[in-house]
Amino acid sequence: MEEAYAAQFIPASKMRGGLVTGLSASLVGRTVLQIIPRLDAGGAERTTIDVAAALAEAGARPLVATEGGRLISELQANGGVWAPFPAKTKNPLAMALNVYRLVRLIREEKVDLVHARSRAPAWVALGAARLTNTPFVTTYHGSYAGQSVLKVLYNSVMARGDAVIANSQFTADRILRMHPFAADRIHVIHRGTDFRAFMPEQVDAERVARLRQSWGLAPDDRIVLLAARLTGWKGQKVLIEATKLLMAQGLTDTKFVLAGDDQGRDSYVRDLRSQIAAAGLTGIVKLPGHCTDMPAAYLTSAVVTVPSTEPEAFGRAAVEAQAMGAPVVVSELGAVPETVLAPPQVSPQARTGWHVPPGDARALADALAHALALEETARESLAHRARAHVQSHFSLERMCARTLDIYAAAIEDGSGG
Repeated sequence: MEEAYAAQFIPASKMRGGLVTGLSASLVGRTVLQIIPRLDAGGAERTTIDVAAALAEAGARPLVATEGGRLISELQANGGVWAPFPAKTKNPLAMALNVYRLVRLIREEKVDLVHARSRAPAWVALGAARLTNTPFVTTYHGSYAGQSVLKVLYNSVMARGDAVIANSQFTADRILRMHPFAADRIHVIHRGTDFRAFMPEQVDAERVARLRQSWGLAPDDRIVLLAARLTGWKGQKVLIEATKLLMAQGLTDTKFVLAGDDQGRDSYVRDLRSQIAAAGLTGIVKLPGHCTDMPAAYLTSAVVTVPSTEPEAFGRAAVEAQAMGAPVVVSELGAVPETVLAPPQVSPQARTGWHVPPGDARALADALAHALALEETARESLAHRARAHVQSHFSLERMCARTLDIYAAAIEDGSGG
C-alpha cells in the first residue's frame, strides 16, 4: 500500500512549525549523505525523503546516493540533493569498486556523516566511512531473513554503525539477539507518520462515497478492512476463516474488504477466491485490488485489522488507522502490538485496540465482534485515545527530530574510526 501512502503525503518542504525543534545547531552547514539502492516505493525510501526534508529545514545539506527511482523528484522538491550512484548492486567486485567511488564522493562533497539504509550499500558505506574517518549510521528497517553463518554475517553490517537505529523495539530485540556486539549503540526510533494526511476532518464525504462505490458497497454496509499486499503472511486467509465464523454467529450488514495489490501472485489470489467461494462468502469478502486513498479507506471502516502470521518490523497500517479513529485488531506478533494499546499491558479503559494470537481465526472473530459491537460513545472514546496515542509516539516530527539528534551527536563525537 506504499504507493497509496505516497499519493497522500504532504511535501515536508511545505511544513511550518518545523521538524527540528530543539536540535543542536551543529547540523547547520553540515552535509549528511544517505545511501539506499533506489528511491521507489517502500518504508526505507519514504523515510529517506522524510529525513532529507528535515535536514534541509535544519540548515544541513542532505545528499542521497542512489541509482534513481520515481521518488527522486519528491526528494528534490523537499530540499534533498540526488547523488547518482550505483548503490543497488550486490556484485562483490562492483561493491568493492563502489567503496572507492563513495570515498571520492565523500571527499568531494565534504560529507560529515553517512547513513546506510540497506545491506549491500551499507557494506560499501562502511568501507568508505572507515577510509575517510566519517561517522557511520545505519537503520535496521526490517527483519532480515537467514540464519546461516554467512547470512548472519551479511546482515550484520546493519548493526555496525556508530549508531544503529531500530524502527521498533521488536527490531531492537532482534538486533540484540543476532548481533549482541551492537548493544550499546542501538536507538529505537519508530517510523513516523505524517498525520496531516491522516486526519478525519481532512477527508470529505465525496472521497468516502467514491471509494465505497468503487468497492460495490451498499450505503448501510459496515466494513472490516485488511489493507495489505496480497501475500500469505499478511493473514488474508485467517480473516476469511474468521469471517465465516462471524457469519455463522449471525453477523449482518458487514463486508470484509481485503484491499491490496497482488503483485503478480495470481495463484494466491485464486486460492483466496476459492476459499471465499467454499465458505459461502462471495459478495461478503471483497478483493478490490490496490487502494489509492487510504485515509478515506480507514475513515469508512468500522474496524481495521492487521492479522499478520509473520512478524512485521513496524506496523504503519495500524498507526494510520488509529489516527483516523478506526478500532484496530492486530496479531500479537512482531512490532505491530507496540503501536496498539490493549490489555493486559493497559487497562480495558485505556485500550486503543485488540491483540489476538497470530493465525487464530476464532480469537480474531471474537475481537472483531467486540469492536463491531461498540456503542457510539465507546467508539468515540476509543478513537480519541487512539489518535492521542499515535500522535504522541509515532509522528513524523518525532522520528525526524530524534534521527537528527543522533546525527548531531555522532558528528560531535567524531566517531568515524
